[in-house]
Amino acid sequence: MPYALPAATCVHPITLPDGQPHLGTVFLTNVVDHPKFKVGDFTYASDFTPPPADGWANHLAPYLFPMSQETLEIGRYCQIAHGVRFITASANHAMDGLTCYPFPVFDPEQMTGFQPDTRDTVIGNDVWIGYGAMILPGAQIGSGAIIGAGAVVRGTIPPYAVVTGNPGTVARYRFEQNQIAQLLELQWWHWPADKVAKARPALLSGDLDTLKALT
Repeated sequence: MPYALPAATCVHPITLPDGQPHLGTVFLTNVVDHPKFKVGDFTYASDFTPPPADGWANHLAPYLFPMSQETLEIGRYCQIAHGVRFITASANHAMDGLTCYPFPVFDPEQMTGFQPDTRDTVIGNDVWIGYGAMILPGAQIGSGAIIGAGAVVRGTIPPYAVVTGNPGTVARYRFEQNQIAQLLELQWWHWPADKVAKARPALLSGDLDTLKALT
């Protein structure tokens, strides 16, 4: 039988050998219902202590509120490991005064609209975010990047970079720059699911020429 991706509409995309779903892994687009949290198809998150199905948005991005002025955007085919947290802009305090104490948040009349930092956090497509990584406000992570376990990431991360450490720094690139340019032009993550399924051997083996031939 030809390989097929799990249905994009399913909640638990991994089926264990005993036929039971792996409840700690979810396709986020089917469990996140949050006006400021945007996520693409086939992006999954895994956790050893998963929250209730309706709690994944708060679990991953605890400072992102419905009234927040920023957004968290995650592309397609991303992989998010246990313990990853997105610390979005609503968490930041003002730093231009004599104190960082957020006095306005304790006043209901001033709370609305008070947000010193409004930067969006944007994660590209096919990004692997490793165990316990922390993504800080305003981070912009390019497609194909790998964020190492425990890394603390801020700023702009180029496509297909491998980032490690605290502060997160680019340790290397996954491919040569000409290969990266070709992958970004192909944008396989936007292909129809059946075409991605056919491309699986090329994607897994690193066969860029075969992948290009499928276009």
